[in-house]
Amino acid sequence: MKSDASQSPLDPVTSADAGSSYGKDRRTDRLLRKPDVTARTGLSVSAIYRLETAGRFPPRRRIGLRSVAWYESDIEEFIADPPGYRSGTG
Repeated sequence: MKSDASQSPLDPVTSADAGSSYGKDRRTDRLLRKPDVTARTGLSVSAIYRLETAGRFPPRRRIGLRSVAWYESDIEEFIADPPGYRSGTG
């Protein structure tokens, strides 16, 4: 088993990785690219990055050397309660 430091961002998600983010099973979770995320949330790219840095928006995942995406379930969770997302109030 490879350590996290040596794992390539292009390695497929394994069953061990699939549920590692907050106990979610990621094997069936869709990945949304930037245009889909901005359309669903109504936020600009800079607003998304600003909120993400502050821990108030789901983290993006690297899916290629120059590509990122977000898990659909994380975006849906954010849309359901934007002010309460990871703030402890939701």
